[in-house]
Amino acid sequence: MPGCAALAGAVLGALLTLAAPSLTPVHRAGYCAFYGECGRNPEVNVSLVPSNVPCLSNTPAREATGAFLSLLRAVCPDLVQNDSETALVCCNLAQLSSLRLSVALSGTVLARCPACARNFANLYCNNICSPNQSLFTNVTRVVNHTETGQLAVVEYQCFYGKDYADASFFSCQGVQLPATGGYAIDTMCGRYGARLCTTQRWLDFQGDKNNGLAPLQIDFQLIPNGTDPGDGIVPLASRAWGCDQAPSANEEPCSCQDCAASCPVIAAPTTPPPALQLGRADGALVLGAVLFGIFAVIFIVAVLCQCRRSKKGSVQQPAPAPAKGCSARLGNASHRILAAAFRRWGTLVATHPLPVLVVAAVVAGGLSAGLVTLRLTTDPVELWSSPNSRARQEKAFYDQHFGPFLRTNQVIVTAPGAPSSDYDSVLFGVKNFSGVLSLPVLQALLELQEQLTAATVQVGDREVTLSDICYAPLNPMAPTLGDCCINSVTQYFQNNGTHLSATATQNYGSTVGTADWHDHFIYCANSPLSFKDITALELSCMAEYGGPVFPYIAMGGYSDSEYTDAEALIITYSLNNFPRDDPRYQWVLGWESRFLEVVGEFQRTHSPNLSVAFMAERSLEDEINRTTGEDIPIFTISYLLVFTYIALALGEYTTCSRILVDLKMMLALGGIAVVTGAVFASMGFLAVLGLPSSLIIIEVVPFLVLSVGADNIFILVQEYQQQSQREPGETREQHIGRVLAQVAPSMSLCSLSEVICFLLGALSSMPAVRTFALTAALAIAFDFLLQMSGFVALLALDARRQEVLLFLFLSCGGIYLTLHVSVGLDQELSMPKDSYMLEYFTALNQYLEVGVPTYFVTTGGYNFSSTNGTNAICSSAGCNPDSLTQTIQYATRFPNVSYLAIPATSWVDDFLDWLNPTGRCCRIHRFGDLMGEFCPSTSDDLSCVGGQCLDAQRRPTPEEFDRFLPWFLYDRPTLQCAKGGLGAYDTAVSMDTNGTILASRFMTYQRPLRTSQEYTGALRAARALAEEITQTLRRVPGTPPEFTVFPYTVTYVYYEQYLMVAAEGVATLVLCLIPTFAVSFLLLGMDLRSSIATIITIVMILLDTVGAMNLWDIPYNAVSLINLVAAVGISVEFVSHITYAFAHSTQPGRVARAAEATVNMGSKVMAGVAMTNLPGVVVLAFAKAQLIQIFFFRLNLIITLVGLGHGLIFLPVLLSYIGPGPRAPSGDTSGDTEREPTGQDMGLALGNPCFENKDQGKDKDKATIPQKG
Repeated sequence: MPGCAALAGAVLGALLTLAAPSLTPVHRAGYCAFYGECGRNPEVNVSLVPSNVPCLSNTPAREATGAFLSLLRAVCPDLVQNDSETALVCCNLAQLSSLRLSVALSGTVLARCPACARNFANLYCNNICSPNQSLFTNVTRVVNHTETGQLAVVEYQCFYGKDYADASFFSCQGVQLPATGGYAIDTMCGRYGARLCTTQRWLDFQGDKNNGLAPLQIDFQLIPNGTDPGDGIVPLASRAWGCDQAPSANEEPCSCQDCAASCPVIAAPTTPPPALQLGRADGALVLGAVLFGIFAVIFIVAVLCQCRRSKKGSVQQPAPAPAKGCSARLGNASHRILAAAFRRWGTLVATHPLPVLVVAAVVAGGLSAGLVTLRLTTDPVELWSSPNSRARQEKAFYDQHFGPFLRTNQVIVTAPGAPSSDYDSVLFGVKNFSGVLSLPVLQALLELQEQLTAATVQVGDREVTLSDICYAPLNPMAPTLGDCCINSVTQYFQNNGTHLSATATQNYGSTVGTADWHDHFIYCANSPLSFKDITALELSCMAEYGGPVFPYIAMGGYSDSEYTDAEALIITYSLNNFPRDDPRYQWVLGWESRFLEVVGEFQRTHSPNLSVAFMAERSLEDEINRTTGEDIPIFTISYLLVFTYIALALGEYTTCSRILVDLKMMLALGGIAVVTGAVFASMGFLAVLGLPSSLIIIEVVPFLVLSVGADNIFILVQEYQQQSQREPGETREQHIGRVLAQVAPSMSLCSLSEVICFLLGALSSMPAVRTFALTAALAIAFDFLLQMSGFVALLALDARRQEVLLFLFLSCGGIYLTLHVSVGLDQELSMPKDSYMLEYFTALNQYLEVGVPTYFVTTGGYNFSSTNGTNAICSSAGCNPDSLTQTIQYATRFPNVSYLAIPATSWVDDFLDWLNPTGRCCRIHRFGDLMGEFCPSTSDDLSCVGGQCLDAQRRPTPEEFDRFLPWFLYDRPTLQCAKGGLGAYDTAVSMDTNGTILASRFMTYQRPLRTSQEYTGALRAARALAEEITQTLRRVPGTPPEFTVFPYTVTYVYYEQYLMVAAEGVATLVLCLIPTFAVSFLLLGMDLRSSIATIITIVMILLDTVGAMNLWDIPYNAVSLINLVAAVGISVEFVSHITYAFAHSTQPGRVARAAEATVNMGSKVMAGVAMTNLPGVVVLAFAKAQLIQIFFFRLNLIITLVGLGHGLIFLPVLLSYIGPGPRAPSGDTSGDTEREPTGQDMGLALGNPCFENKDQGKDKDKATIPQKG
């Protein structure tokens, strides 16, 4: 009976002293405990290798000579005394051959660390072949072998000295698997994995007959030093090499990557200090306070000095004014020329309005016709990344050699509110399983994956299946559905419902229970590379497609490797990516649409119990396009409100009965038509030139042109209606010409400044900013030309029908806030508030355990095949300590600085292990029809015996490297050779037809990144690391100076802009301010003071706008930069008209002139700029898209209010202090003298209210100045 047999076995194991004499009576040097093979173990049902067990034989050791001795020296060199011609052993040739296979299997994983490989081989060599085997071995259970009649050993005890066992374990503890970035011990410690593995657990796994590799059960007993087990047993205490020691003169110590003892002392890199940090103080705050103090002191001292001077000057008699300077004469002359030109032009247009309207309409319409060729760009890469940028060039190089980055389709499932449960495992003890790790949830996920795998979609005349577009790493040429790379927890069961629901009786010592999916999950999560678990289920952990499923990819929300506590299960479909002009690109888009439909239906069906977040690669662009379309009504309402306001505000109402007459509907519609025509004409013209447009241009440029155009329209119409009366004998056409002469110069000033500003802004490297600036420049230019022609003609037709310190403080505060504004754009903000992607981003940030894969790419010209070239790349024994992979390994120790979480996979390292002659990975047919060809590790062809590619463990020659590398890259990994490169590395090396390596890549993973600031920091850190590696590899002999290593991941091309957007934004805005100053200086008659006042005010508007962005959580990025460039144009409208009115005012004092300019022009600016912006901007607060709410509603509202406050409050006050003295009217012919200056007109702060008797002086001056009229 099985129960009795189990009980008997338990008793036998417990009563060692009773069992020992009957099975291993002799414990003596030179004696064996077993010898020879007695067939397969009848207790092992599933074995991945032949499971022959030894025969019981407590007899003297045998002598090995000749070929047997040579094989023994190759497999177990420590059992052979130097050059001895004989050796005593406890194994025969068959056992030694099986031992060689076992050593070869472990060697492919451990050979990169010679000390570990030697120590691990010695464990098996001593167990099986040691001539002193009986000293440390005690057979505890045997069975009768029916064929030979001998007793077959199925279980024995093995006694090791604890120090020896620990030293062997520690030598292997740090050995890594380059293909996974994990540890080799993960595959050798069963359910414990590398984190929980100990010496005892490591050995117990080696002796577990259920692991698929061990042919029998071994009970390892670790005996502390000085302890006598009794009965003549002497624990094995052979030599074990430390990982930092070389086992022989021909071998090297293990590298730093595999052995911490080999690592040099590395100082932890310091975290970069905050910018502008002065000791412990915030440098930005100190800077703002110092600047405010300096400006405030200068201002107060200047005011006090000028007050004192004014008091002295008030008792003096007026003196004759000095003669005008050259600049004043040039200014008056230029003003007269402009006024005369615009007077003649206005009169001409007003005289012939219809022909002018026809010509304007034809020109605008003709240019707008170019819109038929308009190409809208929605690809974020094309929008925000310059084709010549480093990231774009690196992306192009990567795509050329390795193909576009894989497309990710992902589902994250949680079970909020579901209770956790305890599972009492026979093997693993009591484990807590979270609510999402339950059989119903797993079955639901399996059903979902079955639906997705079977999903098809019709694209054109082809029915596209998953196998047409999936990433199939182990069968890329002709994939089936089972070959598709799908990562999920259910892949531990090969996505097989029968495996998931399987149960089996589980025995563990005296305990008997049932094993089910819980046990298999626990084992596979801790040992994902296992081909067979140790449970009675005897299932593989490998996914259906043949690769491992790492828990950090398939689960989330756990801590300290307690995978059963995972709160989220993650399903990831990896699809091939294709260029947009490839027909297969439409295939993958079609299948992804079907993916979203299936998962959406799954979400709705299971919403009562499960929370399902999901995304497809196309989701981001789809959602942006969707919300843009849905927000079109919002923009339409916004524009309609602005148009309605213009129609109402242009009127000059007298009585209710004349509302329809006074409404100025034709002028309003004409003004709107001018703005619309200007925008369409600019976009059409650029479309004809082949320049693509974007949705952001369509959304921003009309608002900008409305602000500029409406302002000019209000100034022109209100000047005509309210400020200027027709003179006696003056015709209507002459009146319009005179009005145009009065207002057109300031309109020219604004428009020319803005056009030049935006043209210089087009020098930006960002395509979206450049296209916006060009479109805005042309639109404003066309708008001005249409206003000067078409709108003036419409006006003619319609006529025929009818305080300082506060602002200084705000600006210095703006500097402080500007230096603290966040740079970047979190991807959540690009989604509408009702998008399913927001739930996905939340789940991603909460549950993702690793970030995106990052590749370090080498360009062409590097000689990998030379010994120096190989050693500068690899990280195993004998490699350079500053090699590429070793440098990345150092960086992963400090993920807070490097942002890297996992060491790089290395095809060079695995290639060297694959070449190891102790294994059977690289073999050549020695004779027959295939002589000289590659022999796979699975082949038992006699022509492969002894056909190892290398004759010794060494670096390959360049010829061998070039010959064997293609074999390695396309060798499918198997149990006999886990180092095959197919799947892991076949796409990691790009070669030409001659075998020359053109590019290669080494993959690592970033730590989870949450914000755009972290993504930008990761890019900066990766580039610094790649530059360090580049400089190291360029020192390798034969490496060309242009050779480069660069980092690449799919996000870099989006986030590169944030490395330069701050500097580029400052440069762009400065370039905008320079022409604004120059044009102001020229058109204001070389008036330096007015030009400086204009620039100071615009700079303050920008500073306070960016400071307000910080307060209102508006990040700085390319979208913000576009709005800030537009803000310069809008600020010119707020500022320049008032400055121009002040400069040409004939009032006697600065205060009076500032007041007149504010009253006369301020109302027009208020009506034409602020009020045409505010209604439309406020409506945008109701848009669904967060981008529109933040960057169009919030930011434009800030720009409008800040510009209005500075233009109507700060600028007049500033002009009253530093503005120029009054000029004679342009029509004054009294010569080059002016009125006598009073104290109000001399120096800085003239006209300040602190002067005494200012009203009397003002009245006196008024009497001497001819009045306009």
